[in-house]
Amino acid sequence: MDQLTVPEDRTRTDTGHPQRARRSVRRRPRRRPFRYTLPGLVGALVLLCLSLTPSLLPRTGLTQGLISGITAAFGYGVGVLAAGAWRAVVDREARPARRRSWLVLGGVALVSFVAATAYGRYWQARIRELMDAPADSALSVVVVPAVAGVVLVLLVALSRAVRRVCGWIALLLDRWIGARAARAAGWAVVLVGSALLLSGVVRDQLVAAADKVFSVRDDRTDEGVVAPTGAERSGGPGSLISWASLGREGRTFVAGGPSADEIAAFTGAPAPQPVRAYAGLDSAPTAELRARLAVDDLVRAGGLDRGVLVVVTTTGSGWVDPGAVDSVEYLAGGDSAAVAIQYSYLPSFISYLVDSDRAREAGRELFDAVYERWNRLPLDDRPRLVVAGESLGSFGAETAFSGEYDMRNRTGGAVFAGPPQFNTLYREFVDDRDEGSPEVEPEYRDGRTVRFTDDPGEEIAPATEPWDGSRVLYLLHPSDPVVWWTPELVYARPTWLEEDRGEDVVDAVRWIPFVTFWQVTADLPFAGNVPDGHGHVYRSQYVDAWASVLQPPGWDAERAEQLRDLLEAGA
Repeated sequence: MDQLTVPEDRTRTDTGHPQRARRSVRRRPRRRPFRYTLPGLVGALVLLCLSLTPSLLPRTGLTQGLISGITAAFGYGVGVLAAGAWRAVVDREARPARRRSWLVLGGVALVSFVAATAYGRYWQARIRELMDAPADSALSVVVVPAVAGVVLVLLVALSRAVRRVCGWIALLLDRWIGARAARAAGWAVVLVGSALLLSGVVRDQLVAAADKVFSVRDDRTDEGVVAPTGAERSGGPGSLISWASLGREGRTFVAGGPSADEIAAFTGAPAPQPVRAYAGLDSAPTAELRARLAVDDLVRAGGLDRGVLVVVTTTGSGWVDPGAVDSVEYLAGGDSAAVAIQYSYLPSFISYLVDSDRAREAGRELFDAVYERWNRLPLDDRPRLVVAGESLGSFGAETAFSGEYDMRNRTGGAVFAGPPQFNTLYREFVDDRDEGSPEVEPEYRDGRTVRFTDDPGEEIAPATEPWDGSRVLYLLHPSDPVVWWTPELVYARPTWLEEDRGEDVVDAVRWIPFVTFWQVTADLPFAGNVPDGHGHVYRSQYVDAWASVLQPPGWDAERAEQLRDLLEAGA
């Protein structure tokens, strides 16, 4: 981040006039490790204070310290570059800052940071009130600057190490080419290496390595999860898929859900045991084969003989939100089946960033395999075919369809929760939304097939328009960072921050170049650590969402409240 100087040797001719000699890249004296420039610290201070402005979710002191440190390091770099550019314009060398300048900076820094901290804590408290989240610890006042300082020091040190690598490469090349070319080649090597790291060339290898690391977790079985004893579940008696091959999340899925007796107690009528089929990464070597195997096991268990069939695209390591399937099983009185496959070992928030290709493949292969078998059945002997997906699962589920009418014609409905910005159909619907409807709750073609809501327990707009045929419903919270995260936040103001904020987002949230990107990025890993109905937690809202899509006879608000309480008690 600091300025690179290249000394210039001069000699004199016989006439006494100076003659420029060949430039040489020479090693500069090593800078003391904890010495920083005044312009760099000014930039760091500005962005540090801006990082304390509110974001979408409440933060712990550790999280805020991390994001503040990253943002401050970026500000330090901006300050150093800006100072270097100014010196180039006025054509002068760098000069050491005066003692008075340091004292002024120290005073301004103290006042600014205290004011920004007070402002940040005030809005953090308001965010927690909106979400009914517990109050923040008073220790965060100390934790934030401590963590931010450590992160700033480490990142500045890393940037200086990169600069030294560039200088070392330039020194090696200096004996064969000119100093300017050597210096340019040094930076080119580092930049190309960084580009490869971020591109598919090296990234895919890193993802594969991370997959192997997290695969160790997949061998575990959560406490209380036991192999099913009924033939209605994969991994149970007569199943085509072994219990061990299901993976951690697959075992949890097939062993979970309400029993026939629990459903009967809620509905007041006899109920069959719901069918659940699942294939893990160890069940078959490819997504296509896993999909076919899961569907074969679904057929074996009698899934195509049920009244409702749910095709679920999982998230990350194969997780399925219990509420997404449990709700259907209660609403259908147990006369339902669900099928899903695993496509990754990575945790959800990592998969969200790097695993979209595998999610796309899994979603398409699973729905196509189900649809092929379902389409062979007589028209009057088919289950109602519906689709579900949350987060990256909604992205994968969407890829099986070409558009609104394809979903309408080939499904009996769908519920997608927390759709990411890169969902093709979601973005198509939102970008082409009806004039006057906001991005946080858009309306598409008068809601004829596709509708959006952050609270399916209320009327879903446009309430005055008919919603006939297959119903496709998107659940999205204004405070869900998964819905709003995109790399364009670095440099472009998003539409949702130009409109009125959602009900669980404070009005003080503003777009700030680079800062907002890192704030929303920092929210991603913690999007599920907030109360239900906020952030990326949709658990109890699936009851009203599926009730709107399936329209079970005799359903009312009282029954919905009973089922929500039942699911929350079992969570």
